[in-house]
Amino acid sequence: MNNPPSFSRRSTLGFLAAGAIPAMPALAQFRIEVSGVGLTQVPVAIAAFRGDAQSPQKVGSIVQADLERSGMFRGVDTAGFAADESTRPDLASWRQKGADALVTGSVTQLADGRFDVRMRLWDIVRGQDLGGQNYPVAASELRLAAHRIADFIYEKLTGEKGIFSTRIAYVTKTAQRYNLWVADSDGEGAQSALTSPEPVISPAWSPMGGQLAYVSFESRKPVIYAHEVATGRRRLLANFRGSNSAPAWSPDGKQLVATLSRDGGSQIYALGLNGGEPRRLTQSSSIDTEPVYSPDGRFIYFVSDRGGAPQIYRMSPSGGNPERVTFTGGYNISPAISPDGRWLAYISRVGGAFKLHVMELAGGAATPISDTSADESPSFAPNSRLIVYATVSQGREALMTTTLDGKIKAKLSGASGDIREPDWGPFQR
Repeated sequence: MNNPPSFSRRSTLGFLAAGAIPAMPALAQFRIEVSGVGLTQVPVAIAAFRGDAQSPQKVGSIVQADLERSGMFRGVDTAGFAADESTRPDLASWRQKGADALVTGSVTQLADGRFDVRMRLWDIVRGQDLGGQNYPVAASELRLAAHRIADFIYEKLTGEKGIFSTRIAYVTKTAQRYNLWVADSDGEGAQSALTSPEPVISPAWSPMGGQLAYVSFESRKPVIYAHEVATGRRRLLANFRGSNSAPAWSPDGKQLVATLSRDGGSQIYALGLNGGEPRRLTQSSSIDTEPVYSPDGRFIYFVSDRGGAPQIYRMSPSGGNPERVTFTGGYNISPAISPDGRWLAYISRVGGAFKLHVMELAGGAATPISDTSADESPSFAPNSRLIVYATVSQGREALMTTTLDGKIKAKLSGASGDIREPDWGPFQR
């Protein structure tokens, strides 16, 4: 396997034919487009932050986009309302407007050039001040401050931790150069972690969020590296004979599993982080690939065509006899397990279209949740409430997020170009 069959991880399975790779111009800002209506969304009024008009980033708008993208909230019109975190609002009037919560705040530039971002959250129904936050940040950190405010609001109103200040990784191709990017959870603020003239695929976050494993073809064959996000340092993890692909971390971060063809066919191996002989976990004459651990470490899920067509199986981390997991559909690939262990997301071929499906593992019922036909690489948010995946929408490749029921979707698409293979990072630690 000296040349990659395609830019997409999906095609590295050997199950799909090679596809053309569109060129991508220089990375542009993302544009968040939220669609769909949920059944139980909390109505939140987010007033324009005082000073937002003069700020390099519109903090209030970022907060509102975060909350709406989560599927848990819907905005309430605040046109003509002026307030900041020190204002005592007329809660009764906001109740009449249908708001359950109100957010006010300000963005003030300090003498040293930084910005002081402040906010306050009001529970309109109970008439309570739920507290506030303030962040003195550099201009480059205004978006992160907005995401942290959205996290604060989300947790106060739902009781669950917000995921807006987490990060995603994804890959782009520009002309003949490939980039591995690390970006905010909404796709903005992308920083290049790696640039290469050869394909880069399959980024996978470590459990602590400090490293990304990925596959590079710079040696003219697939080789696995681990990349330290903060420093840019990297180290070689797997360069065995044949193909080295599809890395995934164990929950404790002490090893990876990957697909190697060192002994002939594609099989799953466990790899230590400090080198040494890989340990073979599958023993079949079929293609076994795309391994991922369950969050509790009890299982490794993977794709195999041992039954004649690709299906998802699981086995003990020590190997042994696998059990089949997917039975609906004749072609199922790209498993992702939710951090709470309840859900399996995967891609199923339905009448020639590749569609994102979600299965509740306890019951086994699977549901298609996308209306697109070229989905790939699903990855769960660390709170298990959202999935990011790559697809083709309106003729262009894009990243999408969706709620688990498929009712609220957000397209994170640049002004032009294509993006692939997202992986959602863990909570920041």
